[in-house]
Amino acid sequence: MSTETLLYIGILALLDMFSPAIIGVTVYVLLAGKENQTKLIITYLTTVIAFYFCVGVFLMFGLDIVFNPIVNALSSNTAKTLMFTIGSILFIGSWFVPKKKAAESPKPKAFKVSAMIAFGITTSLLEVATAIPYFASIGLMISNKFSYYEWLPVLIGYNVIMVVPALVLLLLHILFRRFMKKPLRNLQALFQKNTSSALSWIMFFVGLIMIASSGNIG
Repeated sequence: MSTETLLYIGILALLDMFSPAIIGVTVYVLLAGKENQTKLIITYLTTVIAFYFCVGVFLMFGLDIVFNPIVNALSSNTAKTLMFTIGSILFIGSWFVPKKKAAESPKPKAFKVSAMIAFGITTSLLEVATAIPYFASIGLMISNKFSYYEWLPVLIGYNVIMVVPALVLLLLHILFRRFMKKPLRNLQALFQKNTSSALSWIMFFVGLIMIASSGNIG
């Protein structure tokens, strides 16, 4: 486990911090919820962390079993070329992400703990297919042959980092409730307007990271 690989994974985790779904739901609950906002948001974020952690563990074990024989059969140069090619596709594709009309963030049907758990699972299922930085991180850990005692804490840390902006918004709302309405509304409008732009930047940086890290395989 090299420091350079951990640095790449850390950068990918920082990119995942700006998830429109997680921040959008957090802002909506803070604006529209009447009571128990802290409990509802913590419940939602815990559900999201647990979901993505389970997905990560499944992929680490599952992909490791499936791809280890393939990786062992491939030459180092072939593995580097594959990583470089995928990174190049993401990098080039980032310039061609189509502009989308502004869309509202998903909203829970009720402000209850059970509803937030169900909503966390539902939104995670819908968003997981587009979690490009997360999958890239898992790919880096597999290609660099992380052992379970190395990738397990990395997965936990990655998922905690992913929800840090939502926790910061919650803390600011608790401390400065009277002054947070307008900034939260502005943030909500910003994320709704720039969803496609965010995806483009994520593809751009993930592509660059994969291109750079392709030299560390083998």
